[in-house]
Amino acid sequence: MFAENVIPFKTATTGLVSYIALDQYMKPQRDARESRNGFDGIVGSSKTLRGVLDQIRTVAPTDATVLIEGETGTGKELIAHAIHTQSRRGNRPFVKLNCAAIPLGLLESELFGHEKGAFTGAVGQKIGRFEAANGGTLFLDEIGDIPLELQAKLLRVLQEQEFERLGSTYTHRVDVRVVAATNQDLARLVAEKKFRMDLYYRLNVFPIAVPPLRQRLEDIPMLVAHFVNKYAERMAKRIETITSDALEALVRYPWPGNIRELQNLIERAVILTNGDVLQIAALPSKAPVSTEPVTLEDAERDHILHALRESNWVVGGARGAAARLGVTRTTLISKMRKRGLSRTTAYGAV
Repeated sequence: MFAENVIPFKTATTGLVSYIALDQYMKPQRDARESRNGFDGIVGSSKTLRGVLDQIRTVAPTDATVLIEGETGTGKELIAHAIHTQSRRGNRPFVKLNCAAIPLGLLESELFGHEKGAFTGAVGQKIGRFEAANGGTLFLDEIGDIPLELQAKLLRVLQEQEFERLGSTYTHRVDVRVVAATNQDLARLVAEKKFRMDLYYRLNVFPIAVPPLRQRLEDIPMLVAHFVNKYAERMAKRIETITSDALEALVRYPWPGNIRELQNLIERAVILTNGDVLQIAALPSKAPVSTEPVTLEDAERDHILHALRESNWVVGGARGAAARLGVTRTTLISKMRKRGLSRTTAYGAV
């Protein structure tokens, strides 16, 4: 499974243990980074990730509004920053606002600014994020949490590039590109009348779907090496290897929290590691159940992966994955090819 740079090591209690050198995953990472300037922090070389990067290259040179959709922890902010970096606005401000983190009463002021005395506590003039981002890019994270009463004002800025600060009648004009992100199904919110249809279509000019980590299994070893290198350097540690069993466990885990969960786990592992072998704490036996909707295609892909793992990647036969799924061997192979599933991609071998 992990053929390269595997060091056999005998122990008295566990027999043969395979150790994998983490630096073998750093070179592909460096090569990928050098070949795609402007994608700093985005780690991986999987087919699904390359598709997202191709979309970024396509839309970045334009001024089109982009809607980034994906589960929590998938790296939507990195995608937004890459769009900004690759655009003609790359040397101008990149301003961020998490719409879910700002109390309702302050969100309008954060977006558009206010004048002194506009409301209780407004002791001075303040510019909003749109003014701060003038000439550059404004990243609105968790756009689905903007209340309905503010959505009309946001739509006006997107369409007319003008607004008034709270407490003022003076109209400010700006030149701002908006990149929005959400982990919610905005189309469903529109149907439930919780999100304006006209604003949805104005935001959804160029949608980019960021894949969850469970659809990027071949990127996990590279991400592990990246985070180990990052945190080991901060803590002045030298961690060079990981056991094949530990790496396989990381690849098998479903990662409901996506890359953010993996990053936090690796940081904790680096803290706990005293030697040169990364010490991974036990993973949860049962991942938290996600309440976020998945597509039918995602659900089928996950179901196929589960059956393949349970059958140890045996496709045919009475105990094979095809029999578990109730389909013929040829049908399963066809579905695997369609979704790019193989034992190599699923376990991150390079």
